[in-house]
Amino acid sequence: MLFFGIWEGAGRWPLSPTFPPFSRTAWALGRMTADGTLARAYVSTLEPLVIGIAVSAVVGVGFGIAMGLSRAVEWLSLPLFVIAQAAPMAAIIPLITYIYGIGLTAKTLAVVVLAVPVITMNSYKGIRNTNPSLIEMCRAFLGTRRQQVLKIVLPHAGGLIFAGLRLGVAMGFIGVVIAELLITPTGIGDLITYHSSVADYPEMFAAVASIVALGALTIRGLQSVERRVFPPEIRGS
Repeated sequence: MLFFGIWEGAGRWPLSPTFPPFSRTAWALGRMTADGTLARAYVSTLEPLVIGIAVSAVVGVGFGIAMGLSRAVEWLSLPLFVIAQAAPMAAIIPLITYIYGIGLTAKTLAVVVLAVPVITMNSYKGIRNTNPSLIEMCRAFLGTRRQQVLKIVLPHAGGLIFAGLRLGVAMGFIGVVIAELLITPTGIGDLITYHSSVADYPEMFAAVASIVALGALTIRGLQSVERRVFPPEIRGS
């Protein structure tokens, strides 16, 4: 049975070597920030993340809106995105490596593979959950299909679409870290792998804490933007 510590003479409980105290982790985080280690790592990590999220936003929102507005597109595409959302996509990342190698393309695709299904399904649900009475009102006033989509459907679905983008960013962080752990030892994933392999556990946990903090701050910022752009009645719809 594994214990975190055993009692030693003067009443000290030494921590497990794999679980350093918070003070050592915080010190390692500060030192890695000051000497530029984290900055250099994030230059490599953020490039595929930003590109992947941008591609995912365009593809995901586009397919979601198309499926919500067209029964034919829904019939052709919805089963694929349902399967993609339910499948263990992390298991597909080694296949991406086999096809595209270990460069930027593979890491960007890892982000896209995890982010697109979430963004697409939220956008689709936002379009399909538009209040039917608003659509009937538009028809009653002889509104065209274009006016119905631009002035009623898209504004009403905006809250769910933006929520899908926020969730897609979260999945993108997961995708880029998995890619760097499984595909190529670069960026923040390289720091985690390297410090784990040489038993520098404070540095390893500091790298993990930095990516968790960055992801949380990014999502929090997107939530603030969402609350300012969309009123509560639209977000709750």
